[in-house]
Amino acid sequence: MNAETTPVRSALVVGGTGIAGRALCRELIAQGWDTTSLSRSQSILQDGVKTVHADLTDPRSVEAALVGLGPTHVFFTAWSRRPTEAENITVNAAMVRNVLDPTGASGNLRHVALVTGLKHYLGPFEAYATGATRDTPFHEDEPRLDTPNFYYAQEDELWQAAERYQFTWSVHRSHTVIGHATGNAMNMGQTLAAQAALCRAEGRPFIFPGNEVQWNGITDMTDAGLLARQMIWAATTPGLPSQAYNTANGDVFRWRWMWPRIAQLLNVEPEGYADRPRPLEEQMAGKEDAWRQLAEREGLVETDLSRVASWWHSDSDLNRPIECFTNMTRSRSAGFSDYVDTLASFTTLFDTLRNERVIPN
Repeated sequence: MNAETTPVRSALVVGGTGIAGRALCRELIAQGWDTTSLSRSQSILQDGVKTVHADLTDPRSVEAALVGLGPTHVFFTAWSRRPTEAENITVNAAMVRNVLDPTGASGNLRHVALVTGLKHYLGPFEAYATGATRDTPFHEDEPRLDTPNFYYAQEDELWQAAERYQFTWSVHRSHTVIGHATGNAMNMGQTLAAQAALCRAEGRPFIFPGNEVQWNGITDMTDAGLLARQMIWAATTPGLPSQAYNTANGDVFRWRWMWPRIAQLLNVEPEGYADRPRPLEEQMAGKEDAWRQLAEREGLVETDLSRVASWWHSDSDLNRPIECFTNMTRSRSAGFSDYVDTLASFTTLFDTLRNERVIPN
């Protein structure tokens, strides 16, 4: 009798230098996958990850980068921010199509996992949480909002490619992701760490930048490692239907509880909501030189504040006019039981940022 062998699994991580992509590459390597990262960035990845580089908006660039790869699984974690939602739709849908056409045509592709987010329920940046939204907790089977949204366009490209090339798929609607990636456009944990470092250096309190709804309301978040494990689970568990999954840690909290605990972890004096929002773009305006001096004095790896913090994104999340959390029943019922304590996730992130000299000790 022939000995049973495990089928070879080769992963292409699109956006492997981002928050979700870095965690996913780490998890795939730990599980023994042949792993390749595709990104525009030249950032160094962890040991064992092969890297290829391309402009995802250019189909010829992507096709050239993927010559000879033929992955069995594609994990799509990348996106490109544009000035309008119409441009977001055009560019981000094309990025999905540019990757799935050559990988699907190889004949090897079995599954594609796409990361989107809660703008699926809240609306696009141009009308974020301001028009009609879904009731919390958000459920995956709720219909799309009646507004253009690049997440919907990405899903449409995924579904069309799945029908054309006959692979299974999953969509992972994560909330705000906690993880480490320099130069990422949406990075709340690292942003708060940078805010705290500047506050401590200047002897100022660590002021909550959001509104009263977020200060008092219920919310949740998504650990990058948990997102990675859910994506791999959906891609490899036999018998799962092709469908979307909410992705969150499993606990819920209020910022009025979390803020002082984050402040304690970052060694600053917390100050909560009082009278009005005090957004980070207002609090941190003109702090580029202060960060550069701090980075040089403390020997930090990145002197460009814009590559460490994304004030606009954290302001957007922390000033929603509605509370925001997800229902995890679909994946729990299907067998995904992973859980991460959100405070522990912040703790791990801040330790990592200190060890890698992104923020001072």
